[in-house]
Amino acid sequence: MDPQATTPITEEELHALLDGRLSEAERQALQARLADDAAATATLSAWRQQRDSLQGLHSQVLHETMPPSLLAATQRAASAWQQLDQWGRWGGIAAGVMLTFCLGWLSHGQWQMTGAQTLSRAHQPSREFIHQAALAHAIYTPELRHPVEVTAAQQDHLVQWLSKCVGKPLKVPNLSAQGFELLGGRQLPGDEGARAQFMFQNAAGERITLYLGALSGKARDAGKGETAFRFSADGPVPGFYWVDHGFGYALTGRLPREGLMKLAEAVYRQL
Repeated sequence: MDPQATTPITEEELHALLDGRLSEAERQALQARLADDAAATATLSAWRQQRDSLQGLHSQVLHETMPPSLLAATQRAASAWQQLDQWGRWGGIAAGVMLTFCLGWLSHGQWQMTGAQTLSRAHQPSREFIHQAALAHAIYTPELRHPVEVTAAQQDHLVQWLSKCVGKPLKVPNLSAQGFELLGGRQLPGDEGARAQFMFQNAAGERITLYLGALSGKARDAGKGETAFRFSADGPVPGFYWVDHGFGYALTGRLPREGLMKLAEAVYRQL
């Protein structure tokens, strides 16, 4: 006697049969066993009726083309998965902590720009840079125990390390006059090598980040000789962005535009 003939049919096997995931030989063998299992046959019949009823209920949309907005959101979410996976390898578990937030934000279309306050669509590499800056800010500023890789107590080491990573001598701006003190910094991945992120905090616990790194060729060419600030609300957190000698800088924080602008000016003067 075939040992399978006396083995109870599992729900997993019934699901596989109902979903068409069995080979022809597997399907025939399971059908033969069903002939001797009235309970499993009844369960399969009930599930099939339920499936057919649900498909009939939504038959008018079952085969419709996916709306462009949903397709675009899906593509952006897939891109975010890839970016956050890379950041997870570079920066620890913080990316995973914020993954649900970031993908939820993407799926609701928050990448859309808001008029003249955001970067032009013609400057796609620049937009990508400010997106990455805003996403990095959203991921790491909520962290309580590990918001930075190297703390301000090791500022000399921090500056030397990140300077080597980005290939440019760096200087940490002093924002104490504006009420912000350095917490520390971390290294992040970028299109043209590593990026650096410095994090500052004021007495109220509000945090801002300075994100910088070499730009891609198109963005670098578009930004030649350009040091004017651009404001962007294109993302979860607003920020000011500028280009100087092939490097992009983004100061990001949940502050009023005027206050953030004063901070960006203070940073620019010192860099």
